[in-house]
This record gives sequence, C-alpha cells and structure tokens, in this order.
Amino acid sequence: MTELLPLIALLLAVGALAGFTAGLFGIGGGAVMVPALFFAFASLGVDPEILMHCAVATSASVIIINGYRSTRSHFGRGSVDMELLWPRQIWRSYGLWIGIGSFLGAWWLAPRLGSDMLTMIFACVAVIVAVQFIFGRPDFQFRNSVPGGLAPPFVGGGVGALSAIMGIGGGSISVPLLTLCGVPVHRAIGTAAGFGLAIAIPATIGFIISGWAVPGRPSFSLGYVNFAGFALIVASAWFMVPWGTAMAHRLKAIPLRRIFGICLALVALNMARKAGLF
Repeated sequence: MTELLPLIALLLAVGALAGFTAGLFGIGGGAVMVPALFFAFASLGVDPEILMHCAVATSASVIIINGYRSTRSHFGRGSVDMELLWPRQIWRSYGLWIGIGSFLGAWWLAPRLGSDMLTMIFACVAVIVAVQFIFGRPDFQFRNSVPGGLAPPFVGGGVGALSAIMGIGGGSISVPLLTLCGVPVHRAIGTAAGFGLAIAIPATIGFIISGWAVPGRPSFSLGYVNFAGFALIVASAWFMVPWGTAMAHRLKAIPLRRIFGICLALVALNMARKAGLF
C-alpha cells in the first residue's frame, strides 16, 4: 500500500486538473487523463499489448461524470446549443451520430488496433490539438453556420470514433470545428461538453464489451475500464468542474489555452517516443 500512495496521489491530482479543464475548455479532461493513466498502468505492470486500451477506456468512463457536470453547468448558463446536440428531428442530431461513432470506435475499431498504434494516434492528434491551442485564432471563421445534411452522420460519426479511440471527450476537436462554423466560443465550449457526454457513455459500454475477459488487465476492471482509476479520478474531478466552468465565463482564456497547449504537446511527444514513433 505504501508503494501505491504516490500513484494514488498522482491520480487524485490528475482528476482535479481534468475536472478543471473539462469546465474551462469543454474538453472532457481526456487529454490530461489518458497520459496519466498510461504511465500509471505501465508502472503497475499492465500487459503492454492492452496498456493504451485500458487508459483510453478508463478515461472515457470518467468523462461520463465530467461531461455530465460540465454540460449541466454550461446548460444553466444557456451556452449549450440543443439544436446541435438533440434537435426535434433526431436524425439531424450531431449528438446522436457522435454517439454511434463513439460506440463503433470502442467496440469494433479499438480492439483491432495495437496499443502502440493507439498511442501514436493519440500523440499525433494531441500535437495537432496542442498547436491549435497555442497558435489558433478563436475569432477565425470558415463559415457562418454549422452544416446540416450529410454532415451530422459523417462528421459527427468521425469525431465520435476518433474521440473514443483516443479516450477524450471530443471537445478538443469539436470546439475548434464549432468556432470555425461561427459558433461563439462560450457556446462552442458548452455544446462540446454535451458532445463529450454523447461520446463517453457509448464508448464506455463499447470498451466494456470489447475488453470482456481479455487477459492482462489491471485489477478491478470491467472490460478495459478500470474502476479503481475511475473512482480516484472522479473523487477529485467532481468538485473542480464548476470552478472551470465559472472561470471559462470570467476570464479571457488565450493565455491559459497556450499554457495548456504547450503542456499537452510535451506530454504527447513523450508518449510518441515511448511508442517508438521517433
């Protein structure tokens, strides 16, 4: 138990930071949790072949809680676009197609990718996201509205699948996409929090199914989802999400975005090195 205390302290700290960033940036906290869980499970001797699967699955399960807290906080401030998340014509819902893509990514796609491949995908996308956080212009627009038609199933499904295999809430992808389509940044963050919930629930179910009875998983796991890591991170993240949400509506986030982007890039590059990408 004494040897595990530093690991427990690390996961509690990660939970606090993940909860805060979930509220502040609408990103679910997966960009923080996945690397921490990756190194935590590695230190416990988890089978390298499923190491990243366990990290992204556990991160997805935590995002259910973070996404709920963040969505509720932003909804109370009127910054969740329900026409994108859950409109009356349900087939036009980005939330629906994101959820379908998320389940397929966790249940079908992730088991067909090795742990090193998942790590490389996470690292590459995380670096792209970090560059956007550091150098992106929040006021830049590509168009004046979010596209409809075939965009929800294709774009939404793609965002959901990619987010699931990365173990993230999708906000780091969907917030830039929404702002490029003319959605004000605070509304984009709030809506992205709702997308995170639509990603996390199907992804967690998919990872439980696809990881059922797979050997080499850490103790206290259901499928690829580890409930010891889930409990520790949620315990500290729960109280931090509203603080991040309040901060998002109070401060200009550009300096914070750049600091977060630099840290994310460094972590992603280190994970890419461990996966043998360079």
